[in-house]
Amino acid sequence: MPSLKDVKKKIESVQKTQQITRAMNMVASAKLRRAQERIEKFRPYADKYYEMLKDLSKGVDVSVHPLLEPREEIKATGIVLITSERGLCGAFNTNLITKAEKLIKEKSAEGKAVKILAVGRKAAHAAKKVDSAEILNSYIGVMDNFDFTLANKIGLEIIKAYEDHVVDEVYLIYGQFVSILRQEPVALQILPVTQPEAEEEENQGPQALYMYEPSVEGLLAELLPRFIKVQVYRGLLDTSASEHAARMTAMDTASKNCDDMIHKLTLAYNKARQAAITAELLDIVGGAEALKG
Repeated sequence: MPSLKDVKKKIESVQKTQQITRAMNMVASAKLRRAQERIEKFRPYADKYYEMLKDLSKGVDVSVHPLLEPREEIKATGIVLITSERGLCGAFNTNLITKAEKLIKEKSAEGKAVKILAVGRKAAHAAKKVDSAEILNSYIGVMDNFDFTLANKIGLEIIKAYEDHVVDEVYLIYGQFVSILRQEPVALQILPVTQPEAEEEENQGPQALYMYEPSVEGLLAELLPRFIKVQVYRGLLDTSASEHAARMTAMDTASKNCDDMIHKLTLAYNKARQAAITAELLDIVGGAEALKG
């Protein structure tokens, strides 16, 4: 049985750990409110942007812009993997990395080369361990504080890689924020930009006709590159909110586990103390009996 001193030290250690987990929970909660507000404000803009672009590209010849034109042969697949910078957020990063590894295996099995652009320290570390993939670039230390400038930089890089035939298709893997308790890893193809299917148009019912100035081709030349950046920015915002939600949940669970451990250790401490008191009493009684004899 451990000594009273050992049990007391362990209780104090768990209490200190609990103070840290509670503090991290509060910090994650504060950051989550800001991140959630950002993604909820940006989603309507991103959705409307997609609707407008879908309407513009409807019926347009894919050859009008290189980002619309699918390749006849796909030799290389680009993957933009977005994770957090730090851990202590449960299985959040693991789920994203697993999603990426699954996609890498699928594309490699099809005989395609895989090239990764990693965003976040965890993504960069995971990319280094993948022997079957090439790392295009890594963005480390950017997820704690970012704006559209980061999405613009990443967007320009993947657009250039696509136009230069370094990659023939691009997937964006990020953590979609659904709720505080639910974050889903998503693999979204962003290049080439897909046009709406004929069946999808029929299901939408009557469609309004628009006249564009300048031409549709001129508008697409301006809007398509920005659309890629909007998609990247949405992925960054979603991942940021998901990270803080996952960390808040993980730290809340850790705090509760600390409570359970403290309760069990306190019981063990009390039992050890009672055993020590009983042993002392027996020694005193035994000594008194010896004196009488």
